[in-house]
Amino acid sequence: MSTDIIDTKELHKIDPVFGQGSFDNHEQIVFCNDKDTGLKAIIGIHNTVLGPALGGTRMWNYSSEWDALNDVLRLSRGMTFKSAITGLDLGGGKAVIIGDAKTQKTPELMLKFGEFVHSLGGKYITAEDVGMKTSDMDLVRTVTPHVTGISEANGGSGNPSPITAYGVYMGMKAAAKYTYGTEDLQGKVIYVQGIGNVGESLVEHLSKEGAKVVISDINQERLEEVRDKYGVKIYEGKNLYSEEMDIYAPCALGATVNDDTIGQFKAKVIAGAANNQLAVEQKHGKALREKGIVWAPDFLINAGGIINVYAELVKYDRAEIIRKTENIYNTTLEILKNADVNDITTYQAAFNIAQARIDARKNEK
Repeated sequence: MSTDIIDTKELHKIDPVFGQGSFDNHEQIVFCNDKDTGLKAIIGIHNTVLGPALGGTRMWNYSSEWDALNDVLRLSRGMTFKSAITGLDLGGGKAVIIGDAKTQKTPELMLKFGEFVHSLGGKYITAEDVGMKTSDMDLVRTVTPHVTGISEANGGSGNPSPITAYGVYMGMKAAAKYTYGTEDLQGKVIYVQGIGNVGESLVEHLSKEGAKVVISDINQERLEEVRDKYGVKIYEGKNLYSEEMDIYAPCALGATVNDDTIGQFKAKVIAGAANNQLAVEQKHGKALREKGIVWAPDFLINAGGIINVYAELVKYDRAEIIRKTENIYNTTLEILKNADVNDITTYQAAFNIAQARIDARKNEK
């Protein structure tokens, strides 16, 4: 334990949470630490006007605690708008665990994390995200009921990744319809960046439709596995963003649409599963619009996963999950047309719808 005391003037300069650029009037930030298990986690609760904050837990080997804090702030905020625009009675929350999921995740660590979740009394409900598996959620469920995405064998909705991918596929087809005049993706050159569970499921949909799919990932073994399974191509170049393609589908981490990449894009459509694709939402949303690139808002088209796990809370069936996820197509088209008519970015058009629902509920209260 350190005995150093930080002068209050210096603490004000640091301004570690409220001064973060990604802080957006979050209701609560919880820092979780357990020496025995090595757990270091942050839970971000952005907004609970529509209901309890639901969002997955991500385990990632962040380069710094600042990066972890920034990520959980951006992700939890995105979950607020994701639930709102999809019509779910949920707020926005997220959790990050700092560490390598392959080497540092243990049952003891996950159980301790579950205890921290439980201590919030249901204000935050966790689920699966990057670095997590359904079996991890089953384990967390043994210490708290405030978890979704548990296995079907244990009464849950199972792995949400396939439904997430289906929603992205629906949003992508809508964006193609708006841009190219047809939702048919046959023959379209589509680069999928990030071949995790969601990325692979998206590749399956695209390859079945006859799209020319090129895949990219940091895991070469995974790339070869997906290539052999679906007959797609592995990207062998140095700079994916500058390649000739019809659609760019970011399905890994966020902020790949930024100052460096926007000028290089040749794709006419960006539609993928990654959260927080725009490094700076207003700035880069406007830059895409000026360049004539159609961006399908990420917090809309990747909402299939939360639709899937929400079913565990309200007890609707598989058919309703699919119906709500397929409606992402209609909502995406509505937003793209709305942005055009009102001469605003697609981000702003989607944000306006989500914020209006939150404001209406707040006024009711």
